Amino acid sequence: MNLYAAFTAAWHEDPARTVLELPGASPLDFTWLDKASAQLAGLLREHGVRPGDRVTVQAPKSPQWLALYLACLRSGAVLHPLNEAYQPAELEFFLDDAAPSLAVCTEASAPLFRRLTGRNTPVLTLDEAGAGSLAHSADAARPLDDIEAVDRDHVAVLLYSSGTTGQPKGAMVTHGNLLSNARTLVASWGFTRDDMLLHALPVYHAHGLFVAVGCALLSGARMLWLPAFDSGAVVGALPRCSVFMGVPTHYGRLLGESALDAALCRHVRLFVSGSAPLPPAVFDTFARRTGHRILERYGLTETGMNTANPLDGERRPGSVGQPLPGIDVRVADPDGRELAPGAPGEVEIRGPNVFAGYWRNPGQSAEAFTQDGWFRTGDQGYFDGEGYLWLVGRSRDLVISGGLNVYPREVELALENLPGVREAAVIGAAHPDYGEGLIAVLVTDADSPDESAVQAALRGRLAGYKLPKRVFFLPGLPRNSMGKIKKNELRQMFADTFSGDFGQ
Repeated sequence: MNLYAAFTAAWHEDPARTVLELPGASPLDFTWLDKASAQLAGLLREHGVRPGDRVTVQAPKSPQWLALYLACLRSGAVLHPLNEAYQPAELEFFLDDAAPSLAVCTEASAPLFRRLTGRNTPVLTLDEAGAGSLAHSADAARPLDDIEAVDRDHVAVLLYSSGTTGQPKGAMVTHGNLLSNARTLVASWGFTRDDMLLHALPVYHAHGLFVAVGCALLSGARMLWLPAFDSGAVVGALPRCSVFMGVPTHYGRLLGESALDAALCRHVRLFVSGSAPLPPAVFDTFARRTGHRILERYGLTETGMNTANPLDGERRPGSVGQPLPGIDVRVADPDGRELAPGAPGEVEIRGPNVFAGYWRNPGQSAEAFTQDGWFRTGDQGYFDGEGYLWLVGRSRDLVISGGLNVYPREVELALENLPGVREAAVIGAAHPDYGEGLIAVLVTDADSPDESAVQAALRGRLAGYKLPKRVFFLPGLPRNSMGKIKKNELRQMFADTFSGDFGQ
């Protein structure tokens, strides 16, 4: 069940075929990737890294980064990728909790990593060009040509949640989880060796490392490998590519490129969006400009991809589609009873894609699952009559105003359909009368409506208890690196909105 063995099977007939095309550099074939990962796997063994040991990586995206991921797979080590934006206090937590046997970082971060990991943990360096002590040491290492025999439950990756409501939790994602999900996506999205995937995502996140890379390597497809997302670079590369995966922020920025049109995208067969809700206005505008209806899907750190709009069939803007083959999805009430279409509740998942539990946290692992084995996602949603899933917010984002439940995503969709509104976020703040008062935070065009006009426009579209009591305007919404709105920051920013009312 070693995922790397599945990748090699997809390339064994033609390992000299290009797998990575790089701007301004020579293309790399699978033979290079196999050799580089074998050298790195040998280096891990020389440093005492054994199957099940963690390898922490906080380094820029490069082909060598990808080879290190594959080295961890083939040797049975557990990759622990970290966002490059994490600061020293965050790194201290992650390194203490994951307890890596080896760490890889930039040269500038090496002193900090050595201090945080202790003298017994090797710290190697890697930069955006793939250079550093990691590559230098690997050149002299004895290659590990064998692929470690592991079962489907062997942990492949330790991925930490964002930690917006407390300390991050490390999700133990197994070889079986990754392999089953990649197989499902390759079949569902029609990947073949003839595809060229435009890869502009980060590789420390599941979207870029498991969805994008997994689909490409398991199908034998090539990747055009960009170091980061740049709308101009993406527009320049699209004519050579057949698939693009991005987050909603990427699609919004692409719409700002005047060159984006149907002719530019004539060779693209599929645009995929995920990691955050795609505003319907972006979906509609992109379709008018390019002739492509973006495929929106729904996934989690703990589960990989769960649902998707169909490759062939209706793609509904605002919906995350239908359950993927082999994955069970239900919407349940707090007692675990499945709800009828149209009734919102917690989204729960069951299938071979669901993770093994939280690292060093058996209590939270047990709480994450129902008694009958379904993973509690914490997301609120409902199914429509045709089996399409609609997300209405996180459980922690639910606003209870006057004793009535308000699902923020429903209000956000109504706001984003108003003229001049580009983005919307809905939160709750303490209110003396209603318990929580609804607040809308908007990003708008220059000629957008003011607060009273927004509130008036929503009347007749939403029930009175769902109307925002205050509307605020910002030049941009705070987001994490994958485009998800940081609602915890907005809640802190507007926590005292109704505080003056408490004395009345």
